[in-house]
Amino acid sequence: MTQTIHEEQPVLAAGVPLAQAKTALILLHGRGANAQSILPLAQEISGAGVAALAPQATGNSWYPLRFIEPIERNEPYLSSALAVVGALVAHVEAQGIPSERIVIGGFSQGACLAAEYVARNARRYGGLLVFSGGLIGDKLDMARYPGTLAETPVFIGCDAQDFHVPLARVQETTAQLRALGAVVDERIYRNMGHTINEDELETARTIMAKV
Repeated sequence: MTQTIHEEQPVLAAGVPLAQAKTALILLHGRGANAQSILPLAQEISGAGVAALAPQATGNSWYPLRFIEPIERNEPYLSSALAVVGALVAHVEAQGIPSERIVIGGFSQGACLAAEYVARNARRYGGLLVFSGGLIGDKLDMARYPGTLAETPVFIGCDAQDFHVPLARVQETTAQLRALGAVVDERIYRNMGHTINEDELETARTIMAKV
């Protein structure tokens, strides 16, 4: 049974009300940040008819250690974080928006969480946006990722020398998501730092516009 850690935290919203939305964008903040800080990203990349939702992590962190630590070292925090995303997806679907019109994205720790959730719960989503992140664990256990992503569009962007995100893990993540049937646009940048650049935003806008 998953220990409740993040489940009682608030979910912030922007854009149109969920009941009136055609598309939902779930955004996951990074370590040390919060839901309020990630929501402006929705205004940068989405147009009309989109409900943006950003859950808050307890203590502003989804899990305590680096994402490339063994999975068990980030438990039970990671399982709780995944449960929060799953509950939010279910809530959106209950409002009449199917997974094909749900885009899940995040930055840094939130990007890792977004990628891990989508890979573990593979089906056709509107999109996956991974800004400076990758799949979680010291090594990738393919048994954790059943199912198919059925040509879900995925964007993964990262600096080639990002201190927090090894380039090899970005590439492993791309390979695994492609093996699950996603259509992945991986872009590696030079001298970008640990941030989101305009090229990434423009690519995310294109994905959002097609949902």
